[in-house]
Amino acid sequence: MKKFNIKINGKKYSAELGETILVVARKNKIDIPALCYHPDFPAKGNCRVCVVEIKGAKKLVPACATFVSPDMEIFTDSEKVKKERNMNLELIFAEHIEKCPDCVWRFECPLLDYVKRYNLKMTRFRDRKGERKTYKFQNAVEIDGSQCIDCGNCIDACALQQDINFLKFKGKGYQQEVVPRQKEGFKCILCGQCALHCPVSAAQEQVQVDKVEKILKAKKKNTPHPDGHPSREGKILVAQFAPSVRVTIGEDFGMPYGKDTADKITASLKKLGFDYVFDINFGADLTTIVEANELLERVGKKGSKMPMFTSCCPGWVNYVELYHPELIPNLTTSRSPHIHLAGIVKTYWAKKMKIKPEDIELVSIMPCTAKKYEAIRPEMKIGKNFPIDYVLTTRELSFLFKKNNLDLKTIKPQKADNPMGEYSGAASLFGGSGGVMESALRTAAYFACGPKAKLCSGKIDYNETRGLAGIKEAVVDIAGTKLRIAIVNGIGNINPVIANLKNYDYIEVMACPGGCIGGGGQPIPTTDEIRQKRIQALYEIDFKNKIRKSYENKGVIEILDWVNKNKLESKVLHTKYNKKRTQ
Repeated sequence: MKKFNIKINGKKYSAELGETILVVARKNKIDIPALCYHPDFPAKGNCRVCVVEIKGAKKLVPACATFVSPDMEIFTDSEKVKKERNMNLELIFAEHIEKCPDCVWRFECPLLDYVKRYNLKMTRFRDRKGERKTYKFQNAVEIDGSQCIDCGNCIDACALQQDINFLKFKGKGYQQEVVPRQKEGFKCILCGQCALHCPVSAAQEQVQVDKVEKILKAKKKNTPHPDGHPSREGKILVAQFAPSVRVTIGEDFGMPYGKDTADKITASLKKLGFDYVFDINFGADLTTIVEANELLERVGKKGSKMPMFTSCCPGWVNYVELYHPELIPNLTTSRSPHIHLAGIVKTYWAKKMKIKPEDIELVSIMPCTAKKYEAIRPEMKIGKNFPIDYVLTTRELSFLFKKNNLDLKTIKPQKADNPMGEYSGAASLFGGSGGVMESALRTAAYFACGPKAKLCSGKIDYNETRGLAGIKEAVVDIAGTKLRIAIVNGIGNINPVIANLKNYDYIEVMACPGGCIGGGGQPIPTTDEIRQKRIQALYEIDFKNKIRKSYENKGVIEILDWVNKNKLESKVLHTKYNKKRTQ
């Protein structure tokens, strides 16, 4: 690629043909404010916050959409730039009704940062969107029209990235707004990529922080539980957190991308007032064993519905139920890790601790907005109880920690509670694209060998499943059986695979690019560069773990034996899916 020099604020910098001013500036740690820009999408220049001055040009230009050229001289903070940038920001505040006290992005909000940095007047112009609707989709995602700045990122995420096309602009000029396309037959899969790419939290998760705060506040009354356990009004408060959350939440506290904060999350949750904290990695080991057994059963039984699809991702399950119900029989019946673990908490653990299931309130910390809906699916009930009572996203947990002055950087680490705190390295892989597949293959290979398992090759790393390519394909050997596999990284890549199902035996699908590390509830920003650092951290956790295969987790084997002995397999380990017309 051709390289040349440009000047930014009087200093020389090397640039390449095809780079924009904003890209070169950020590469050299030169701060240019921006809102609508996101590297996942083509630059639009809608917000005009990133305007810069080019020597010899009559007008200011958006840095995100202007390509560099040899000997270009750029000024990012001239008086002309300051005046127009500040005016544009103050006009944006007229589009964005401030709801800061209740906003989960309050501590990370770029708009509030710009107000302080540039000494802006938030109320200079009259609010013009106060009457706009808030569109809610199940209990998972919402788009608040009164806060939308018309950047179009949510539409790009839904159309260009996910190929769902559920959102569109309606109207023109000051009457323009983002609206759903339900009446046109389009359906939301609740993936939350709209929220992940929204720069002002107009698209966001439907928060449950307020509900969780209420149960934590009530706990401080410290009403004793009848069996002597710590509690609030007779309730035991349990939290559990997902594999990917440990390598993402630290970003909100100034920690490096991919930093493993599992023990700090546990300590912080305990400080908030949770009685017990469990690690969903344990649930991932359980899910692996259940899914590996089902895979081998289908492969070995003539007439079984093939290929088998993973079902850990609720955005993918929603997609199947809404758009391709003919594929429902192909989905594994295995529940997902957080549903599995919560079910074990309210059966096995409750019995062991002599606690009634209805006396346990369980909060699941997830990277995903669609997990909120998964938790209230009627099919997930065990008897009269839902395994999970509340689902918080990573962003919601970050907000809760900061609101309570808990800093992950400084808090003393603490291990998750046992007997469900241990996990294999394979469980950690669930947080990234290809991880469910790799974990299942490790265990399936062992089970397929039967009594001669120790004589099998013992392959651990299935590198064919790794990386951020949109579609990954391979043929792997499972105890002499050739298994044709595919991994779909992002729902926008699913169509070619569905068109060629006869070519596969086992398929993993994650609706969000990167898998859970790029989920709709993760810290903002999330880019391919950040996704790569997060997923690499999961690989390192796996590599360093003493046990790296799920079947080696003795605690999981013990619990599965208990489940089988008590004939609870269908209630605790498996589920079913149904055709849906709309969300």
